[in-house]
Amino acid sequence: MSTERIQQLLDTRERESIEFKRAGTAVPASIYETICAFLNHKGGDILLGVENDGTVHGVLTESVDQLCADIASATSNSALFAPPFLVYPQKVFFQDKWIIHIQIPESSQTHRLRGIVYDRGADGDFKVTEPEGIARIVNRKRMVYSETTLYPHLSIQDLDAGTLQKTRERIRNVRPNHPWLDLDTGSFLRKAGLLLRDPMTGKEALCLAALLLFGTEEALLQALPYYKIDALLKRNNVDRYDDRCYVQSNIIEAYLVLMEFIERHLSDPFYMEKDVRLSLRDKIFRELVANLLVHREYTKADVARILIYQDRVEFTNPTIPHWRGNFNPKSIVPFQKNPLLSKMFLQLGWVEEIGSGLMSVGKYLPLYAPSGWFEISESDIFSVTVHLEAPRGATPQVTEQVSLPVTPQVTPQVTPQVTPQVTPDRVAAILEFCKVPRSRKEIQAMLGLKDRKHFNHFILEPLLVSGKLELTIPDKRNSRNQKYRTREVPR
Repeated sequence: MSTERIQQLLDTRERESIEFKRAGTAVPASIYETICAFLNHKGGDILLGVENDGTVHGVLTESVDQLCADIASATSNSALFAPPFLVYPQKVFFQDKWIIHIQIPESSQTHRLRGIVYDRGADGDFKVTEPEGIARIVNRKRMVYSETTLYPHLSIQDLDAGTLQKTRERIRNVRPNHPWLDLDTGSFLRKAGLLLRDPMTGKEALCLAALLLFGTEEALLQALPYYKIDALLKRNNVDRYDDRCYVQSNIIEAYLVLMEFIERHLSDPFYMEKDVRLSLRDKIFRELVANLLVHREYTKADVARILIYQDRVEFTNPTIPHWRGNFNPKSIVPFQKNPLLSKMFLQLGWVEEIGSGLMSVGKYLPLYAPSGWFEISESDIFSVTVHLEAPRGATPQVTEQVSLPVTPQVTPQVTPQVTPQVTPDRVAAILEFCKVPRSRKEIQAMLGLKDRKHFNHFILEPLLVSGKLELTIPDKRNSRNQKYRTREVPR
């Protein structure tokens, strides 16, 4: 969690998705009501150590670690939260004080705190006691999330014991004191929200998320016969492929196999950050591989794909769209399509906090490929295209139509105008020009371009997405006073 993000939350002030709470030497009891409400509603951020008006009082230095541990322990306690939902608070040193940041996703389940359902509104947290109100929350989640679909015929024997053991070892390496480590398999699955009680029969059953994370290949293909992930290298043989990785294993094993494929075919230039060697390739592509797996809609039969070309890498996966069209990750509210899958990948250290993954891509891509940029599109297929520097003399390749739906939003890279409009010289000219904040008209005039729509889509938006330009009025993207300035790349 960056200090910039903390400042952004403070500037936004309290609202439906943001809560400030003061803290002394103990966790305020009301924080758990807010956590429960956020889980049941649309998620949100809690800043502990901040007054309602945004004044930062901070948390005592000698108490901050214990408060973080207490919150993690409480949210994992099934006697308090039913079902439990482990959250890991982060401490941030801000304005010479410690603040605790707690980021809560919307859960795919309905949670109770001490037997009571809480929801969130403009006026804060409130109890939901009428059966009709609880039913509305339950039904809304069933319509949005498929990962909690129960499979009564499955048993723990249908899960891969090796993957379960590998997961425990990985979590132990990331967080040695993780509360799940000493649990038996059944308890481990319950705490992770993967072994649920069927409200119709009262019996426990594994859910779809459990099958996806730990299922054997036989169990997966029996329940999801269309499930597969295809990774192709298409540098020379574009019509077919140079190398292929075809995956039908659970997504934990799939992540490891796909990362090995990425490492085999993409370079990793030497880079130092604060005297530590950092893998730019891993910082960029581990997030994208994880996103491909945890944000896929698994009830749809479309294939998830990774395509590596000379000049770009494409990630596509089926989804139920929350937005449509191209978008900038800086200007939208993050939405988790499979919170249980995301939570497990978070415990493994394979994803960062909600919404920060694509921001991390934007931060490190200019260091990995100086003229690189990426674009994101969502329709029935979610697509991320990472544009790299093509080898000298290489001809830009065009994606075969089978890889993506041919729509203006999803495949703008096939438009002939793209390549000449985003040359390194033109990018350098824009960044030099915008060292002083400039309007869209000023930048367009400097380039001598007349087509506003084309300029926005193929030049301005990629520079914003990659983090090379930033808005002077980020909260009002379409303000008539909006200007754009060059953003310094962190070193």
